[in-house]
Amino acid sequence: MSLQTLSEWLRCPNCFLPLRSSGALLLGCDHGHSFDVNKRGFVNLLGGQRKFIGDSATMLDARDHFLDAGWYEPLRDSIRDIVADEAPHRILDVGCGTGYYLGAALPPGDDKRALGMDLSPTAVGRTIRSSDRVDGLVADVWSPLPVRDGVADIILNVFAPRNAAEFARVLRADGLLLVVVPQPTHLQQLRESGLAVQMHADKAAHLTASLAAWFTLEVHEQLGRTVQLTAVEVISLIGMGPSAHHSGLAGVDSAATDRVVTVAFDIFGFRRR
Repeated sequence: MSLQTLSEWLRCPNCFLPLRSSGALLLGCDHGHSFDVNKRGFVNLLGGQRKFIGDSATMLDARDHFLDAGWYEPLRDSIRDIVADEAPHRILDVGCGTGYYLGAALPPGDDKRALGMDLSPTAVGRTIRSSDRVDGLVADVWSPLPVRDGVADIILNVFAPRNAAEFARVLRADGLLLVVVPQPTHLQQLRESGLAVQMHADKAAHLTASLAAWFTLEVHEQLGRTVQLTAVEVISLIGMGPSAHHSGLAGVDSAATDRVVTVAFDIFGFRRR
């Protein structure tokens, strides 16, 4: 962990001046605001009351278990290939989770760096374990981001909330915003069984409309297949996502069985105007 590389991403959440290393495990700005850096190598810049909560350790464990089985490898590989074509030096992953996609997307080279951002400190802690070239930030995507203007070549946003105006601000001119959302058929068998929450049928249309003022759609890929999951994998799949927040997994263990499940994604690449 380097306070120097971490500070180069960040601005003060109070006055928006650049942050810099100002002592052992301490970042500060010229107005005297200071922030402790976690010994694990990330900084928490949350402030005030928050409407949402971050993913718990239990949810992240479920995600690790499911993703390690390789079910979302095609998605991870598509993200890696799109990012590689951009040859980025700095990647911001908003909603980084366990760092599964960022780990594949970050190009090799000591000069290539990433910032993993999430509302969950536990998630950020897991993401930065993947590489000493990944810095960590705990922040709320719905607030003004404590991230400097134009600092990122690419923003990754995989199954996570989006703040279009702030994304445009922190992304360099002509930078790429890479967004992944589920297709309407994604996990439809689990929703029909009441094991997963319902979702908006027009996610893709809503996404493009919400970003249109700041971004131009450039890339659109679709991935979809049906997979045979064991009951244990079904429990992990439900437990790793938003259904865990809504249901608390009540009754899932007894209702889960081996199932054929559709996994389907829309991958969008938006160029900053």
